[in-house]
Formats: sequence, structure tokens, C-alpha cells
Amino acid sequence: MKSLDPAFQTHLASGRTTLCLCWRLTLTSGEVIGFTDHDEALIFEDTSFEAQSGFTGSEIESSIGLAVDNLDGAGALSSEQISEARVRAGDFDHARVEVWRVNWQEVTQRVLERSGHLGEVTYGQGKFSAELRGLAHVLNQPKGRLFQHGCDALLGDARCGVTTSTSQYSVGGTISACLENGVDIAGAGAFADDWFARGLLRLTSSRSLEIRSHKRVGDLVRIEFWSMPKFELVIGDAVTLVAGCDKQFSTCRTKFSNAVNFRGHPTMPGTDFLLKIAGR
Repeated sequence: MKSLDPAFQTHLASGRTTLCLCWRLTLTSGEVIGFTDHDEALIFEDTSFEAQSGFTGSEIESSIGLAVDNLDGAGALSSEQISEARVRAGDFDHARVEVWRVNWQEVTQRVLERSGHLGEVTYGQGKFSAELRGLAHVLNQPKGRLFQHGCDALLGDARCGVTTSTSQYSVGGTISACLENGVDIAGAGAFADDWFARGLLRLTSSRSLEIRSHKRVGDLVRIEFWSMPKFELVIGDAVTLVAGCDKQFSTCRTKFSNAVNFRGHPTMPGTDFLLKIAGR
């Protein structure tokens, strides 16, 4: 049970309330933005909750047990903070959300009703809709290690130990052409073909794209993506290419000189061995 401020409790019991919903989003980039279904902007906890977006929330569904609670929010794409380009680019994917019930006449009287993360975000015809998933949805995510032939660490993380920012594993360049399924990069031609395959192309906006293949074409480097981004790539933009890893022991040993930190099990018996019938 939630504990309410006595003044807020008195306001709720009065029968004449001045309540609204406030939504605070903390994006994966660290940016914090707020919206309210009240007709004027509100400010509390160093966050300004914008009223211009026409933001509204649906009925909150709560359940006993570990079922995932859901709440939908909708609004017009009229705010500079929520534009179609930002939604299409995935800026709001997996953002942390807090839903507050607030007395708009006295914002110190408020209660946190729900917190969770954004699920599916859809848009079109000048409006957007976002699904808020309760904290129980985290329990549906796989946890722990994977026991397999290939490495289950991410290249460059603490378990891997490789420093990908060195000149051996990353290089800067600029986009010289945008193609149907990739880009051409100038200034990054000193590496062998596919050195950056399965790696990342990072933009100055902190967005990253996964690289499918990397080949030298004359003085340029041709990068093909697994899927084209939903945001626009601009000729002349600065980018950084980061080397990729196919998670195999031989690659870890020869390409990264990191065999001691390999997190796979290359000698683990496979299914053929387990299903083999013993002979005489």
C-alpha cells in the first residue's frame, strides 16, 4: 500500500479534487522529458511537464502475481520533444517511465502510481501511441550465462576486456555516399575487408548501427547494414567504425589476442556426440 502525504490524503477525501497525470521519461541516452494531461505545464523534481503535446493515458490495468501490467499513452506529434523523426529513430525505445498522480494546484501533493519501461511505440497521421510495461516484464528477460561454443560476452565489456577505442580496433571517417543498404565511408581504408563486419558504425548523435559487411572499394570503405536505419544518414556526417567479433575462439585469439578472456566453451560436446550410439 502506498503512503500518502496527509495534505494529499485530505485533498483526495474532500470530494473536490484537482488531479492530473504526469509522465516522466528517462531515455537510454540520459535525457529526461515530461508530459502532463493538464492544460498547463507543471514543474516538480527539476522536471518540466509539458502540456502542449495533448498527451493522454489509458486506464491502468493491475493484476495480482507476476503478470505484466499494461498502460497505454497517446498524444499528438506536436511537441518538439516527441517528433515523428525521433520516434522513427527509436529514441524512446526502452525508456524508463514514471506515472505520477498530481494535484495541479499544489504539485507537492503527488504520488507515484506506476513505473516501468516503454514497450511498443507506434506513430502515424500526426499522432503516437506508447505502451508502458510494468516492472514484472523484466522477469521475462533471459538472465545468466549461456553455455555454448561461441563467446557470450559483448566485445569491449568488462568480461571481454578488449579496449575497442584503440586505433587497432576503431577508426573515424565521413559518409561520402548513402546506398540502398549501406554507406560509403571516406578516410577509413587502412583495414582489411570484413575487419569491421559484425561491428558497429557510431554516429556523433550516439546512435549505433550494426555492420553486416565491410569492403574496400578504391579509396573508400563500403559498409552494408543488417537493416537500414529509420533515421536519415547525411553525407558529410562524421562516423566511427568499431571492429566486430564473430564470437569464435580462433577470432578471439588471432584478431584480439584475448584468448585468456574467451567466454565460450569450444571443446564442449555437441548434439551429435550426445546422440551417438555406443559401439562395441
